[in-house]
Amino acid sequence: MTTASYQQFCPVAMAAEILCARWTVVVLREMFAGSTRFNELRRGVPRMSPALLSRRLKELETAGIVAREASASEPGVLEYHLTESGRELGPLVEAFGIWGQRRIEANLSLQHLDVDLLMWDMRRNLNTTPMPARRSVVEFVYPALPATHRRFWLIVDPELGNDLCKIDPGFEVDLYVSADLRSMTAIWLGLDTVRAAVASQRMELTGNRQLAASMQTWLGLSPFAKERKLAS
Repeated sequence: MTTASYQQFCPVAMAAEILCARWTVVVLREMFAGSTRFNELRRGVPRMSPALLSRRLKELETAGIVAREASASEPGVLEYHLTESGRELGPLVEAFGIWGQRRIEANLSLQHLDVDLLMWDMRRNLNTTPMPARRSVVEFVYPALPATHRRFWLIVDPELGNDLCKIDPGFEVDLYVSADLRSMTAIWLGLDTVRAAVASQRMELTGNRQLAASMQTWLGLSPFAKERKLAS
């Protein structure tokens, strides 16, 4: 499966030959997060080339971890689903995340900022319960970033689901969120809070007071945000 082999019969070594290729565990993370289509997976690994993603998916398919299937809802569209063998890797991928959250220093984690990945993760982890029972539009603005990565529109619709746009969708905005990318990432990781960011003027909230007041609750945080940092 990989170009190099440990040449060991040990199950750990054999599993590592399949799982320790670059990006493989991250692709599995995306699949456990619910991504099934190639473009969805690409949004979760924006720094991975399409060619390498295709290769890793084929390798996982060969290993019996992933199955490629025709979409049940859209003819001609292919989807990637974890097999029974792949689903057994859930605790392993979760353990990677828990260990990383606990043991990697916060400053080191926050050196790797990626606004596209952050917004994609926030969109799929939203807690819509405290949000109004109607369509809500939240515009996120990152003033320090280049124009092509500065604005995102998060659309939450009880009937149509959640969507994320980089082009103005034309809807009236309910809440404007202006922040620096480092602070927003720290909040998503559970290392900071909306209240603290607003108090220190690293974040500005303008618009619907209900959405602003409940932002910490509805904001899509990392599934590992609840884990306490143990690294200094």
